[in-house]
Amino acid sequence: MRPHTTARLAYRAAALFTRLPWSWLRAFASLLAWLWIRLNARESRVTRRNLELAYPEMGEAERTVLHREVLRSTALQAIETLRLWTQPRDRNLARLTERHGEALYDAALAAGKGVIVAAPHYGNWELLNQWLASRGPIAIVYKAPDEEVGDAFLQLVRGGDNVQQVRAEGPAVRQLFKVLKDGGATGILPDQQPKAGDGVFAPFFGVEALTMTLVNRLAERTGATVLYGWCERIGPGMEFALHIEATSPAVADPDPRTAATALNAGIERIARRDPAQYQWTYKRYTLRPPQSGEDDPYATEDHPH
Repeated sequence: MRPHTTARLAYRAAALFTRLPWSWLRAFASLLAWLWIRLNARESRVTRRNLELAYPEMGEAERTVLHREVLRSTALQAIETLRLWTQPRDRNLARLTERHGEALYDAALAAGKGVIVAAPHYGNWELLNQWLASRGPIAIVYKAPDEEVGDAFLQLVRGGDNVQQVRAEGPAVRQLFKVLKDGGATGILPDQQPKAGDGVFAPFFGVEALTMTLVNRLAERTGATVLYGWCERIGPGMEFALHIEATSPAVADPDPRTAATALNAGIERIARRDPAQYQWTYKRYTLRPPQSGEDDPYATEDHPH
């Protein structure tokens, strides 16, 4: 079966699933989180390790509670995303019951110098993508799945009016430069670990993390405005608050370490608003600084006893 055909079948299955009553879907998310914990699944193990690294001062009991809340939020975010992907954009945008900073984004776009939206893995970034597309053309950087079916599915659910999906690969930088030079906008998830040699180490929650330099390179060379953007869950019925905020000028500093430190500080501040809504299931600290003598902190988590 061709990838696009399989992707359409997966889309129809997701659409049917998300038609279930929201109370049922929330219960399903809670069950999924419980199973992750019960089975000591990868999501549970990685989250536990990340919380140990990011919150060393937190007591074991408090961290256990946060661990459970993170997994519930992660499962819920996955369900929310399927709903957002399979419902009309106008209906989805109506879920933004609070909107903060819209004028800031519109003014930056109108200035014609280009806009870079740094969107952390916090709340629901897929809803943010849809809001950005509602304001005009947006180039979204993404890491393509290994399987063709997965990529075809993302093209189907994220595509549409005003959305250009750009693979996070070598040619992407040239495409983004052109978009920004033309006064356009791009959305980047800045808290993913780049390949070795494609970033610099900078503190994130007090731990050195390999951090992308793409944002500061684009901003420095094009003069584009860099903004943080996120959609925060604020209610049980898929209600969200949109936030657009200015970044520190240091995010565009020509020194990569200075820029990465400023970028991470802003992301950390957003994540600390409600730690449960941040994506702690991601292995952020796999690569360690050269000559540090540090081991991969997830090595033992990959082979649980």
